[in-house]
Amino acid sequence: MYYLVYIPLYLISLLPLRVLYILSDILAALLYYVIGYRRKVVMVNLRIAFPQKSEQELKAIARRFYRNFVDNFIEAIKLFSASPAWIKKHFEVDPAIFDHLYRKGVRAQLHLGHNFNWEMANLAVPLYTEFPFLVVYMPIKNKAFDKIFYKMRRSTGTILLPATDMKNAMLPFRDQQYLLTLVADQAPGSPSNAYWLNFMGRPTDFLRGPERGARAGELAVVFGQIYKVRRGYYKADVELATENASELPEGELTRMYVRFLEKFLHQHPDMWLWSHRRWKHEWKEEYRKWWIGE
Repeated sequence: MYYLVYIPLYLISLLPLRVLYILSDILAALLYYVIGYRRKVVMVNLRIAFPQKSEQELKAIARRFYRNFVDNFIEAIKLFSASPAWIKKHFEVDPAIFDHLYRKGVRAQLHLGHNFNWEMANLAVPLYTEFPFLVVYMPIKNKAFDKIFYKMRRSTGTILLPATDMKNAMLPFRDQQYLLTLVADQAPGSPSNAYWLNFMGRPTDFLRGPERGARAGELAVVFGQIYKVRRGYYKADVELATENASELPEGELTRMYVRFLEKFLHQHPDMWLWSHRRWKHEWKEEYRKWWIGE
């Protein structure tokens, strides 16, 4: 089963991007206009996030989102045969902050969101830093696909840590430097086990884990955002949030990240994963003790 899937994907990856984008355009049109894949969820999210925009403006964002959404996975196929030089040409990040923290001998977290193209970022960042680059991932249920993507995602040196066994996976790295990448905009499974604050104008729950891990480990924290320079070419902007998260009051790191994310969404509204229900948990007064908003 593994080779039946891997060989066709590898052969497709050898095609030029301009050819793959023809397929991407067709699939994006099908998803948006014909299948309507999660279109209702996308539009509800956009109306909540951008109440000042007209319906026409929101639909234009949605159409660009579907194109970026499909590009993300088409470009992931291209990565099966992409060289490190190709990856660096198509994904750029200034490593100055990483170099600074590495020379200081600290451990660090990189907080990213669900913005495109996270698969390319996974392979590119290790090419720009001396840190061991750790990425938390959720194993794919299909074993063949899990093995295929596990191999691809590690091809430039990324160390994958399964989210299903994070505690044990981190043990070999507890006494050494690392840059641990977390997707910090995920919605918690339980709204009662979350930080709450206004996000895009509405009370929203955020995972406590990224902040609590950074505070407990006295880690430096870097925020990152990815945007498209032009089709197939990306740039990541990173900024240092703190050199020691334990020095911040509880909730402050999450507040800082949420404001960072909001700024990004206003600048690049079509680059975020709107097909997930961001506001699926309604605010209740019983969550007041975990309210960290201003």
